[in-house]
Amino acid sequence: MTTRNTTRRALRHAACALTATPALPLQAQATEDYRALVCIFLAGGCDGHNVLVPQGAAAYAAYRQIRGGLALPDQSAGLLPITTTDGVAYALNSGLQAIHPLWAQRRLGAIANVGPLLAPTTRAQIMNGTATLPANLFSHSDQLQQTQAGNGSGGGTGWGGRAADAVVARNGASRFPAAVSMAGGALFTSGAQVPSASLVPGFNLDVSGMSTWPAPATAARVQALNEILALDGGVRLIQAANQVRRDALSLGALLRSSGAGTVGTVFPGTDLGLQLQQVARAIALRGSVGVRRQVFFVQLGGFDTHSGQSWQQWDLLRQLGDAMAAFYNATVELGVAPLVTSFTQSEFGRSLQPSGSGTDHGWGNHHLILGGAVRGGQVYGHFPYPALGGVDDAGSRGALIPSTSLEQFGATLARWFGVDAAGLAAAFPALSAFAPQDLGFMA
Repeated sequence: MTTRNTTRRALRHAACALTATPALPLQAQATEDYRALVCIFLAGGCDGHNVLVPQGAAAYAAYRQIRGGLALPDQSAGLLPITTTDGVAYALNSGLQAIHPLWAQRRLGAIANVGPLLAPTTRAQIMNGTATLPANLFSHSDQLQQTQAGNGSGGGTGWGGRAADAVVARNGASRFPAAVSMAGGALFTSGAQVPSASLVPGFNLDVSGMSTWPAPATAARVQALNEILALDGGVRLIQAANQVRRDALSLGALLRSSGAGTVGTVFPGTDLGLQLQQVARAIALRGSVGVRRQVFFVQLGGFDTHSGQSWQQWDLLRQLGDAMAAFYNATVELGVAPLVTSFTQSEFGRSLQPSGSGTDHGWGNHHLILGGAVRGGQVYGHFPYPALGGVDDAGSRGALIPSTSLEQFGATLARWFGVDAAGLAAAFPALSAFAPQDLGFMA
């Protein structure tokens, strides 16, 4: 356990580094007509019970009693204390030390107990068999699809892609991708109108055989390929695929060009750090390519912690915190901190009661929201009291019944993104079943 503890000196260093970031100019820079949503997907089912921990005496005692060997130690041993704007005490996992200072700066907030629902659901309804539930609860594949689709039914498009569809006119004639995944194919960024581009760090989007000698031969091959991709064969599916490829080649060339998307902020060399660095570079290009609304998807895997969770989750959260802090600093550097919002999602939470040294699949989960427009320093939604078989438990092991739907969470971000009432109804058809429809965490 001692290897997980954070020294006070390290905490002070992280706090000074972030506190030195100027806060006042953020509002002055918010007049630019640009918005970006950045989904950070924690694949495998991140255990939110050990991300955000209650610190009220009774709640913390109950938490420790139920979690047993997985319970995080108190603040004296490394938990990072936070207090909400209305004075309620919580703590963050010590792995998140890099973003901890942003809570006090009110740039970082949390949303409690979010998950897929078909309708508001209670324990009594589940116990007596009258609840209408999403299909195949506790399944990785099903709840991943539901989470990225933004509803309890899943579907062929993601809520990020549908939000981009609703504001596609803001991008005018720009061919720069409005929805980009840095982690391969992702449902989240797939819309009905806006195609999802994939830009994996380290892959330059070039085509094998397009680099040869002499240089005119390379140019001739590239020109021939572009002419082939531009041919109208009359098949819409092929035309769409060809356009995606043309866009990818153009984007790759743009990102490889000298000085394009330059960002001075140093990012960690982790996979997530490199993905978020690529997002920052794409945002830096916004003015030159004329794009005003963008949706991004990045991913950090490894959260399927059925065993060995204590160290494994701490290290993953350290990677998350370091990368999120660097990305926020990059948005400040680029002058877009109030215009870019990053947030975590995961297919489900995990059981409050451990299973040996790990946890089993759950349902509702706690997530983080970061950005200059976030009304931070607050936990939004209903944070459940730790109790097995309590009013928030879907069974007997502490699998949380979500008190906030994916529609409410997504719609709050989409509204800030610029989606109007009609667009919200199209992007989140079941939103009307839940209240409030705006959770209030965005300015």
